[in-house]
Amino acid sequence: MVPSREAFHQALAARHGDALQAKFDAACVAVCGLGGLGSNIAVSLARAGVGKLLLFDFDQVDMSNLNRQQYFPDQLGMDKTEALSQTLRRIAPYCDITARTVRLDADNIPELLAGCPFICEAFDRADQKAMLVNTVLEQLPQAYLVSGSGMAGLGTPNAIRTRRVMKRFYLCGDEQSDAADGLGLVSARVAVCAAHEATVILRLIAGETDV
Repeated sequence: MVPSREAFHQALAARHGDALQAKFDAACVAVCGLGGLGSNIAVSLARAGVGKLLLFDFDQVDMSNLNRQQYFPDQLGMDKTEALSQTLRRIAPYCDITARTVRLDADNIPELLAGCPFICEAFDRADQKAMLVNTVLEQLPQAYLVSGSGMAGLGTPNAIRTRRVMKRFYLCGDEQSDAADGLGLVSARVAVCAAHEATVILRLIAGETDV
């Protein structure tokens, strides 16, 4: 039996306080890319009680994803948007989830992300990361943007940090490691970076803009 919406709210408010939970309830966050970063970010935000999540990805779940992404073997072949929505609804049944299976680009980002004040960049490719960051900063200057850069390998997790690049732009990661060099992406270290991104978003929702 699924607990009521009020029961979920009360349980979260007991942890976060009524005032902060009310802010989480009212917040909208867009997660762009639902791989190792994005799927972990989305789970953390859903567990915190964020009221509305916009999810964007164009890919399907495959075997290479299972070592670090929030998917299950029985979801292989599913669109990541559908699979993650399914998981998030089990975690947070009253979260308002809008999932779009689409490749974000400079033309559709202004429309698809319009009105969402908090945006997480969680793409794999450097050129796609740069495209989203540049488009959001130029076209959606009132939004807060949190991006990831450098989380590969088994380097110390303490090298992963959050840096405020501009007034509304934050960068999380070690800013050096690359999945193409050596070991690649390992679940725990990717999750550390995802936790940084999710924490920055929750702090911004709370009104805390420092790092």
